[in-house]
Amino acid sequence: MASATYTAMSFIEKLQGIELRFAELGDTLSSGTLTGEAFVKASKEYAELQPVVEAVRAYNAAVADMAEAEAMLKDKDPDARAMGQAEKDRLIPEIPRLERAVQLQLLPKDEADTMNAILEVRAGTGGQEAALFAAELFAMYKAYAGVMGWTFEEFELSESDLGGLKEGVAGISGRNVFQRLKFESGVHRVQRVPITEAGGRVHTSAATVAVLPEVDESLIDIQEKDLRIDIYRASGAGGQHVNKTSSAVRITHIPTGTVVAMQDERSQHKNRAKAMKILKSRIYENERQKRAAVHAANRKLQVGSGDRSERIRTYNFPQNRVTDHRIEYTMYNIDGLMVGTALDPLIEALLTHDEAERLAELG
Repeated sequence: MASATYTAMSFIEKLQGIELRFAELGDTLSSGTLTGEAFVKASKEYAELQPVVEAVRAYNAAVADMAEAEAMLKDKDPDARAMGQAEKDRLIPEIPRLERAVQLQLLPKDEADTMNAILEVRAGTGGQEAALFAAELFAMYKAYAGVMGWTFEEFELSESDLGGLKEGVAGISGRNVFQRLKFESGVHRVQRVPITEAGGRVHTSAATVAVLPEVDESLIDIQEKDLRIDIYRASGAGGQHVNKTSSAVRITHIPTGTVVAMQDERSQHKNRAKAMKILKSRIYENERQKRAAVHAANRKLQVGSGDRSERIRTYNFPQNRVTDHRIEYTMYNIDGLMVGTALDPLIEALLTHDEAERLAELG
């Protein structure tokens, strides 16, 4: 017999409700009675339900096939019983797989998952070595973007004397960028012998990574009266002026105290546009994290809070080892990771762990 999981009424009733709603929306949309915003809203709901319904129908078909196979096992004809047993053997692993596919479709969606992202990498504790490591992380994400077919646009780079990176900001656009990068936020720790170390001792340094969803202009409204905008001359390393005009922009969102400075472009207008994009993303992400924290309070485990102060990963170069502390995931391919080609399996492990936690919560 199928297990109780397959026949639990609450689950079956929920699936029936989804199919009924999908059918109702289909009839309403084809009737031509909806116009304007109502039509757009219904069309969006219909499109969102379609993959759910497809998964539900595949699951229901398998459950029906299992019932038929069970009936065939009671047949007097040995050939029919053999066919029934073969079908049952096929469906025993298939039904849980299809059930999981349905459950994944039922999980609440993070509205930010389909958004592009803004990446911020900053050197942490460790002086020049931390800046060098920050530069390597920045390059790693740029390489990974290339592997994924994404567009990587450097917004702001502040380099150290030895070619490291005090701070790097970039925009990454493509398919499901934020979904795949959102768990990268936090403190990344490196253990290795710095190039400045004459005694060959292993040092520990750190860099912080923040990944923010790049929000659509319509999602967040910022009033001009809530902004303080300062214009000044851009300067490079050592204090020399990048140009002789006041093109650098610093924007402060007074209600939240959020500050963004941008001096990468020679145009004040372009610097302001980039700074506003980052400012909106930071404010949106702060609000999103607050909502997530309230929800996460009811969960025993979570992949990570996204807090920049949370230590999430250690890169041990002498041992060729990378460990993600949140899911106790270890890999021994640090070179492949740093050039972006080996990052995807780690990201996939984080996404799978998060799915498992949310499925457990779903019950």
